[in-house]
Amino acid sequence: MRFHHTDKAPQAIGPYSQSVEVDGWLYASGQVGFDPSTGELAPGGFEPQARQMLKNLAAVLASAGCTFANVVKTTVFVTDLKDFQALNTLYAEAMGSHRPARSTVQVAALPKGALVEMDLVARL
Repeated sequence: MRFHHTDKAPQAIGPYSQSVEVDGWLYASGQVGFDPSTGELAPGGFEPQARQMLKNLAAVLASAGCTFANVVKTTVFVTDLKDFQALNTLYAEAMGSHRPARSTVQVAALPKGALVEMDLVARL
């Protein structure tokens, strides 16, 4: 088992790692739209938070030597499914033509008042 870490994504706010590599697979912990330089959520609502979340996950992937093209499964948590279309637009921009499996779930709340969170599994 190998742990990956980058300062280009927010530090864990609990007793967990940004990502863990096991047997050629990368398991990335959930990321929300925290700006790693300020520790605060990206201002402006859902879309800025989602863009920052995807940027954070790209940095976590890069720390392990991969990109969104290596992702095989994502799970997205939103506090309101009315943001589903905006999520799809931003997600498609980040993934390009790559289409990993995905689940999207509406939840009652996310850490620190975030509106969206995503974790992922990637093949290294």
